[in-house]
Amino acid sequence: MLLRPLLVCALSCAFAASAAAQTGTLEKIRSTGTITLGYINDAAPFSSVDAKGEPQGYSVDLCREIARGVGAQLGLSKLETRWVALTIQNRLEAVSARKVDLECSTTTWTLSRQRDVDFSLITFVDGGSVLTRAGSGLGRLADLNGKRVAVIKGTTTEQALRESLARYSVNAQVLTVNTRPEGLKLVEDAKVEGFAADRTTLVGALVAKQASGAYRLLDEDFSIEPYVFTLPSGEHEYRIAVNRVLARLFRSGEIAKVYDRWLGRLGPPSALLSATYFVQGISE
Repeated sequence: MLLRPLLVCALSCAFAASAAAQTGTLEKIRSTGTITLGYINDAAPFSSVDAKGEPQGYSVDLCREIARGVGAQLGLSKLETRWVALTIQNRLEAVSARKVDLECSTTTWTLSRQRDVDFSLITFVDGGSVLTRAGSGLGRLADLNGKRVAVIKGTTTEQALRESLARYSVNAQVLTVNTRPEGLKLVEDAKVEGFAADRTTLVGALVAKQASGAYRLLDEDFSIEPYVFTLPSGEHEYRIAVNRVLARLFRSGEIAKVYDRWLGRLGPPSALLSATYFVQGISE
């Protein structure tokens, strides 16, 4: 007599599980035929815009590969890519609120951030440094004692800078800005002695401005910044779909083409970055 109630319960659970599996980001991408990607327009060479206003950069190219790979995994003959411009301040909220399916810039993986969003495999490894004017005589973090240093508000770089200054008892005045161009302009106008940001984005900005001879970076980094792509939390299958594409790029060596296209002029990958690519070439 208990078979019918048990059968009904089992079928109900099966239908509920099936419905749950068909919700979420992957099903939304499948049903709409569109993937929504977020980017930041002032994080060259990782994420910026070209003369036509189209997103470009190392992170952007990786996300384009992810879009193609996810579309193939879903069996879609065509997947439209929709790009949404974000800021450093609103990028994580845009992901957690599901305004974008993936955020493609220079977000650093931290445990506190992982409470609200999820992360892809590591896409790059950078370090926090300080840009100063050539001839300033500043070479180490300790040289910033009594100086003014700008940093983008709300970033891991700001936190790492403040912690490092405190750790080494360096009494520097920290001024916060909202964007990289704003920080660079303060150094250019001599309103601050340094601008703290990720080393590669600083070098990329100088290359773009063709002004590398007028500036220098500190000889030491004060933090390690593992970059990841941000996606909504609780999306296990979607995270696997994203990571499957990245792992293939790392495993096959195709990542070298993307690196050379955007970062090759800055020199070969560091030993740490090469090891990161190698370790994350996870097999199917």
